[in-house]
Amino acid sequence: MTRLLIRTLLLLPALTACTHFQLGLSAYHHGDYATAFREFQQAARDGDAEAQHNLGLLYAQGQGVQQDYGEARHWFGKAAAQGLRDAQFNLGLMYLEGQGGPKNPAEAARWFRKAAEQREVRAELNLGLLYDEGIGVPQSDVEAFRWYKEAAEGGLAAAQFNLALMYDHGQGTPPNDQEAVRWYRKAAERGDATAQYHLGLMYDEGEGVPKDDREAVRWYRRAAEQGEPSAQHNLGLMYAKGEGTAQDNVTAYLWLALAAAGGYQDSFQSKEAVAKKMTLAQVAEAEKLIHEWQARKKLARR
Repeated sequence: MTRLLIRTLLLLPALTACTHFQLGLSAYHHGDYATAFREFQQAARDGDAEAQHNLGLLYAQGQGVQQDYGEARHWFGKAAAQGLRDAQFNLGLMYLEGQGGPKNPAEAARWFRKAAEQREVRAELNLGLLYDEGIGVPQSDVEAFRWYKEAAEGGLAAAQFNLALMYDHGQGTPPNDQEAVRWYRKAAERGDATAQYHLGLMYDEGEGVPKDDREAVRWYRRAAEQGEPSAQHNLGLMYAKGEGTAQDNVTAYLWLALAAAGGYQDSFQSKEAVAKKMTLAQVAEAEKLIHEWQARKKLARR
């Protein structure tokens, strides 16, 4: 079961009355990281929690100063101790990843909890993940469900997907296909490819919604276009069988080949089965489409 963990350092944008902080923030946004470092350092030494947090960020990113995770953890810690939720979240990440000192999942959980209690949605998600996996805290599906739900209601797509999985598999809550569909949809509409695949699967199998091959194809396609191998495989099968779309062996071959290239093992055999029904010209056309699709994706990543 796939769970998503947020590992992103946050730059705090808020202004304070502290002149050094304001100067540091202005310098940062103009790309003058050396000046930003000096100004944040002065404000941090004066006890400004937001400056302490941003100073930690500069140390973590190596902006305006040599990268030093130990110093980053130090300054995140000072800001976190003053109750700044962004710093509490980032400090939790440092403990979880072992940056700037030994890994300490229990400390990571403690700081994620402090930030989560202030409605930091990324911390809510990560705390849910720790309970889900039993990392730094006793494993608890009920607690995982609780924190995923908090983050999901805060609009975080990764949490919405994880919550949908909990409803889908009956973990921490009774199984509820309708709720699973609702949360898959929320994450899918935010562009989460794995959620789009799962929503397509619910329509494909008629779970939580009436069976609808056209809707299944629609959601498989959206996920497949993002490179989700499972969705590419299922979309290929839909084209091969003419379910929810016109039967088309060339397009079926295209998606099955892409799924196989993405590591979906069943697609190799399925692609060969479709190829046996195709002419050499059709196979050549499909191979051309594959190269064009891969070229577009390569350009999009630049």
